[in-house]
Amino acid sequence: MSEPFIGEIRPISFNFAPKGWAMCNGQLLPINQNQALFSILGTYYGGDGRTNFALPDLRGRMAVHAGLSVLGIRAGESFHTLTTAELPRHTHLLGASSRPATTPLPAGNLLAAPAQGERLYGTGPVDTALSPDAVSSFGGGQPHENRPPFLVLNYIIALQGIFPSRN
Repeated sequence: MSEPFIGEIRPISFNFAPKGWAMCNGQLLPINQNQALFSILGTYYGGDGRTNFALPDLRGRMAVHAGLSVLGIRAGESFHTLTTAELPRHTHLLGASSRPATTPLPAGNLLAAPAQGERLYGTGPVDTALSPDAVSSFGGGQPHENRPPFLVLNYIIALQGIFPSRN
């Protein structure tokens, strides 16, 4: 590897951090042994800022450029359970007809006005809507995966190297 900037983060395809690097696992480091790195990272990723500071923790996370956000902010979730407030307003209509029922068979027919015998269904245009209380609820309240397709790699951060100049 070419000499990195202190604090530079790289993805790797192996399961260890080379000498002079550390895994981006959120571990706390002592400030007095890592002053240059602390001067770059500060406490963006945690730590008390007096005796220790934290490295970024990218376990189970994807890195996103700061943009309008603040460095070190952790957001999102791997699994999410939708609430009714997150669903667009919609209805589940069940069509019915006020014409007299002509058949006991539901397939291809509508609920219809009661008729002689066991007939409940009929044909014809939908001209009556059921009460909202007659329509059953939907969904089971189970969480769903909320992540795009991904490939797992390790991320490492340079503990040593060239101090990055601001100009």
